[in-house]
Amino acid sequence: MSKRTIIPFGPQHPVLPEPIHLDLVCEDETVVEAIPSIGYIHRGLEKLCEKKDYNQMVYVIERICGICSFGHGWGACAAIEGVMNVEIPERAEYLRTILHELGRIHSHLLWLGLLADGFGFESLFNHCWRIRESVLDLFEKNTGGRVVFSICKVGGMRKDISDENLKEMVQVLNGIKKETKELTDVFMNDISVKNRLVGIGYLSKEDAIELCAVGPMARASGVAQDMRLTTNHGVYDKLGFEPCVEEAGDSYARCVVRIREIFQSIELIEKAVSMIPDGPVEVAVKGNVEDGAEFITRMEQPRGEAYYYARGAGSKFLKRMRVRTPTNMNIPAMVKTLAGCDLADVPMLVLTIDPCISCTER
Repeated sequence: MSKRTIIPFGPQHPVLPEPIHLDLVCEDETVVEAIPSIGYIHRGLEKLCEKKDYNQMVYVIERICGICSFGHGWGACAAIEGVMNVEIPERAEYLRTILHELGRIHSHLLWLGLLADGFGFESLFNHCWRIRESVLDLFEKNTGGRVVFSICKVGGMRKDISDENLKEMVQVLNGIKKETKELTDVFMNDISVKNRLVGIGYLSKEDAIELCAVGPMARASGVAQDMRLTTNHGVYDKLGFEPCVEEAGDSYARCVVRIREIFQSIELIEKAVSMIPDGPVEVAVKGNVEDGAEFITRMEQPRGEAYYYARGAGSKFLKRMRVRTPTNMNIPAMVKTLAGCDLADVPMLVLTIDPCISCTER
């Protein structure tokens, strides 16, 4: 009879860029149970709403994560605009949608590189990140930043993006589409990659729903849920698209969902640029937030549904600013996929939820 051993995994590990900590209960080379521990990098960001006014809190929330920074900034702005009954100009909504989808391309390319690194395909990792640099160049040219952008503000956008720059963005994205297709074909068709992904880390549709999985983690298990189509933010209701859904529920399906979303995001940006109206990109927002007034907004970040809650205090400060991130929601589903896997597959399965522990531990 095999003996059970508890192996500590993390918070530091050569494969993982995030300080996740798991206690792996193993029988020989098989993981029987995974027990997660969080709390290693708690920063107290939400508490800062008592010291930073609502405009400054957008900067704080944007710094929750360096990959989803634009989405977090938009989520904070949307929650505060909701609690103050601010309606932003239509052009600003289009610009937010375009930059958010550009952030999704950036996030998924980064994740594909990390996945390749997770199963030892270093050249594939480098090519993913090489293409990602073109996306970061677009961010830098249009916002001034490559990691934190600070272009989203309560009331709209801090600056406009010219139609010429938007058309150039579409040209650049269409230019890298062929190269991205060649790259992603390796993930989808190479036998060495499929050996590490197909049938590994299975999550059924029932388990995905019961464990409240979100984003690509849920959609790869057949759950057709996408906050871009469920909630009224941005101009997604005008772009006409369907969520990318796979039924297999394994690591390969989660990879395919993200690959499909890269090309979908390029198409959404192209549609939005062709439809964007002229006009202002901001409205003046003055005054205090009503005491006790509250608002919730839900957004589809690259990793899945994120939740933003704002509550007024009768001043320029908020009484409460709460953010629930997709990694926080996907940890139970990740633990489910780890039970019964080989020890060698643990880093890769952790990566399939695209973990952001700095998002989770605010």
